[in-house]
Amino acid sequence: MPTSNSPKVFLLHGLGRTSRSMVYLEKRLAQSGYAPFNITYPSQKYSVEELALDFVLPAIKTYANENTPIHFVTHSMGGIIVRQLVSSKVKINIGRVVMLAPPNGGSEFSDLLNRYAFLNNLTSPAAKELGTSPSYLPHTLGPAGFELGIIAGDRKDNPIAKKIILGESDGRVSVENTKLAGMTDFLLLPVMHSLMMMNEKVADETIHFLAHGVFQQKEEK
Repeated sequence: MPTSNSPKVFLLHGLGRTSRSMVYLEKRLAQSGYAPFNITYPSQKYSVEELALDFVLPAIKTYANENTPIHFVTHSMGGIIVRQLVSSKVKINIGRVVMLAPPNGGSEFSDLLNRYAFLNNLTSPAAKELGTSPSYLPHTLGPAGFELGIIAGDRKDNPIAKKIILGESDGRVSVENTKLAGMTDFLLLPVMHSLMMMNEKVADETIHFLAHGVFQQKEEK
C-alpha cells in the first residue's frame, strides 16, 4: 500500500470519460505500492492544450513539486495531454509513462468528424484536433523524450470501425497510429478501446513497465 515515499502516478482518462474509468487501475497501482492520483477534467469542453495547462498541470502541482519524479498512466487522449505538457516545456519531472490506446498518429474518427460540418458542430474542441494528417496536433508534438510503454488493442468494439479504420484496430484507433517515435516498448493485446483500462492483463503489464521500464510479456518470449 502507498506510503509518503511511494512513487507518484497520475492517471489521465480519455475523451468523454472521467476518473471513474480509471478506478480499477488506480486500485491496482495502490495495491502495488504506488501513490495514484486519478484526475478528472472536462475533456469535451476545451482544447488539448487548455486541458493540459489549465486542468492537469495545476492538479500535478498540487501533489508533486518539480523535483519529484512522477509517472503517468493514460488512456486514449490522455496520452496526448502528456505529450502536450512535454511540448509546452512545463517544469515537471517525468519518470515512466504507460499509454493505453493513444492516438499518437491521430484518429480516423476525428477525420470523420472534421469532414462533415453537421458532425463537426456536435463535437468537442479536443476531438477536432486529433486528425491523422500531418497538420493535426498529434503530429506536431514531437517524439517521446521519456521512457514510454504503449499498449494497443486489436479487438474491435465498434462495427463501423472496419469501414473507417484501415488495418488492425481496437475499434477507435488503429494499432499503427498508437505508436510513437522514441517509444521504449510496445505491446499488442486482445482488448477493446473502451474497456482496456479495466483489463487484468493490461494492469499487470502497466505495473511491470512502471517498475522495470519494459513489458513483461516481451521478456517472456
